[in-house]
Amino acid sequence: ACFRLLCSLLLPALFLSGILCVCLVVLLWGVRLWIQRKKQLSSAGRDGKRPLVVAFFHPYCNAGGGGERVLWCAIRTLQKKYRNVTCVVYTGDRDATGEEIVEGAFRRFNIKLIHPVKFVFLEKRFLVEASLYPHFTLLGQSLGSVFLGWEALLKCVPDIYIDSMGYAFTIPLFKYLGGCRVGCYVHYPTISTDMLSVVRNQDTRFNNAAFITSSPLFSKFKLVYYYFFAFMYGLVGSCSDVVMVNSSWTLNHILSLWRAGACTNVVYPPCDVQTFLDIPLEVEKSTSEYSIVSVSQFRPEKDHPLQIRAFAKLLKERVGQQPSLKLILIGGCRNQQDEERVKNLKRLCEELGVSDDVIFRINIPFEELKKHLAEATIGLHTMWNEHFGIGVVECMAAGTVILAHNSGGPKLDIVVPHEGHVTGFLAEDEDSYAETMAYIFSLSPEQRLQIRENARRSVHRFSDQHFEDTFLLSVEPLFK
Repeated sequence: ACFRLLCSLLLPALFLSGILCVCLVVLLWGVRLWIQRKKQLSSAGRDGKRPLVVAFFHPYCNAGGGGERVLWCAIRTLQKKYRNVTCVVYTGDRDATGEEIVEGAFRRFNIKLIHPVKFVFLEKRFLVEASLYPHFTLLGQSLGSVFLGWEALLKCVPDIYIDSMGYAFTIPLFKYLGGCRVGCYVHYPTISTDMLSVVRNQDTRFNNAAFITSSPLFSKFKLVYYYFFAFMYGLVGSCSDVVMVNSSWTLNHILSLWRAGACTNVVYPPCDVQTFLDIPLEVEKSTSEYSIVSVSQFRPEKDHPLQIRAFAKLLKERVGQQPSLKLILIGGCRNQQDEERVKNLKRLCEELGVSDDVIFRINIPFEELKKHLAEATIGLHTMWNEHFGIGVVECMAAGTVILAHNSGGPKLDIVVPHEGHVTGFLAEDEDSYAETMAYIFSLSPEQRLQIRENARRSVHRFSDQHFEDTFLLSVEPLFK
């Protein structure tokens, strides 16, 4: 009787599930055909040929960070190489016109595009804002990116789709519904094995709250959630036809999560090294003031508080010593949260009594950035596991003595010996940063000049030209 009851319940359930699956497949196939029809009806070019549409998914293309420099360099590179290509940028920056965005790219990065770019302005960018998801942020933002991607796909169906900002969950959407060839440039894995170990070891960090680390139950639950998310992230990422990563650190994580080694290449981000190398390099003149410069967006992972605390510690140890020191924090603010972060940093400066010695320079033009770097003695970077570190390369090219975090891209790719010579320094915490800064200032100007020259010689492998060559080589399969 029990068996008969089970069969009577199970068989209709299986039958219903089968029908639902078939309906879903038919629906998705119908949507795909409708989208393909939409693509065919799009306007042809002047010569009657429809241009090849290459779309970049970059919701924050006006942010002014290293990721945006990669975007504009990639577009300029394609425009140089391919004549019958129209570049499209999906963006949520509706507070600026297309002309203003392109002008901003030139002003901030010194990048001039060869042909106009088509902008597709998205209305649902709020769906990928971290502030919308106080809990389960990774999952929330990833699902939000699918809806944002759907809006993008409905507004413009490209031939080639490149996710240039790390929204991997949009890749299957464009590949299977849009019928596009898909690629991505990964600046930072959405989840990494390092993040899993932080939760496993119950470490408190900016993305792992104290109430979770103090509870074994919450930690176990978060670990299960992270493993589930890592599995899903690997699944969507493996749909890519071409994968580009920005450093050895990112490569190791993406290979272990996506398992797409055959189509994955390291493409170092383009750093405007030539512009900085044009700054004359000479022995420092005697001065009454030395500056320490930090270049990075005001985001939590950049760890500006560590810079301020280490600087305060250094000042305490140098009481009465000359020359005096100034810390200059240069960075971009993308939104209200970033502006709030700057206010909190200014409050921290007041608490530590260093307000007069810390200068904030926000969203400054490229020429002003260049001037600050030309005058600085030390270039400072504090992000743990920075995926690459364009700011680190710029500091080295400009001739500062770099002091970066002993992890990620700076450790593996950038601040490494060049022909057996020291190119800069690495540190990990408040004490080691303060000690290393004190050591750098204790060196003679001639010794510092030697390190600066070594660093400069080592940065040619991060030039725009090197990026263009490796980028074109990597995306070639998408154009076949």
